Amino acid sequence: MVDDNFHCMEEDERYKHGEFADAGLAIGHCRRIVDEYLESAFKAGMSASELWDSYVSFGEDPFILSVDAPEVRFSAWDYARERCSVICSASG
Repeated sequence: MVDDNFHCMEEDERYKHGEFADAGLAIGHCRRIVDEYLESAFKAGMSASELWDSYVSFGEDPFILSVDAPEVRFSAWDYARERCSVICSASG
């Protein structure tokens, strides 16, 4: 499932991204969603804090709902925070 940070708490803005056979595939798709936003929002010279602010304001927030399986832990915000640091330090 994917929420839109711009429409926080508006479940009618949520959409289903897909169904996956295992947790690893689901997490990979979630990471890809976050990475695509961060790469598109990044501008040369941008700080990690600026990129993070953009993500939490306008990015997508994927999460995993497990059906008939143990809970899968993935935090798009934690992942995005790490990626902001990596992306911005690699460019500078």
